[in-house]
Amino acid sequence: MSSFLRIFFIIFLATATSVQSARQFHVGDRVGWRQPDQNNADFYTKWAQTNRFQIGDSLVFEYENDSVLSVEKEDYFNCDTSEPITTFTNGKSTLNLDRSGPFYFISGTDDHCNNGQKLLVEVMAPHPIPASPPTPTTIAVPPEGFSSPMMAPSNAPYSSDTLDQAASSSTMVVVTSSFMSTLVTFVIVIMLGL
Repeated sequence: MSSFLRIFFIIFLATATSVQSARQFHVGDRVGWRQPDQNNADFYTKWAQTNRFQIGDSLVFEYENDSVLSVEKEDYFNCDTSEPITTFTNGKSTLNLDRSGPFYFISGTDDHCNNGQKLLVEVMAPHPIPASPPTPTTIAVPPEGFSSPMMAPSNAPYSSDTLDQAASSSTMVVVTSSFMSTLVTFVIVIMLGL
């Protein structure tokens, strides 16, 4: 029975902490990296918009008699091939998306960029792990005769029943929190067979 619980616990942890693996995107899918048809100049823009890119993913450019230039934003919009960040000419280039933000690519062949052979990829930042909800704290019981600015002062002092109810409510919060912590610890210890 103990080994069953261990296996269950390991599977549970593996499932709960699974990480999305990196993906490889073939730019343009079956079309590859080439000058788009005249009636489809926004082909690569549409292709990029149908995909969601994460840090760790990669782009595979497949092309013949062409090149891929990684460029700055201004060079992308102006189709300026004079100062690329990186140039690829081997016919099949794989580029890793190693940070969040935009990546700009254009063709190094004259006029291909102006005819739509350019790609803007926006890599999404990883989502932060949500913070744990705050642990409940005890409720402070106001001293006798204290009045809140939101409440009109009362001539009658707090009754012992009111103080008892407030004290029992705060005790209940602490007991419930303590019980849950103990229960979780107990379950983990049982599952690990300690």
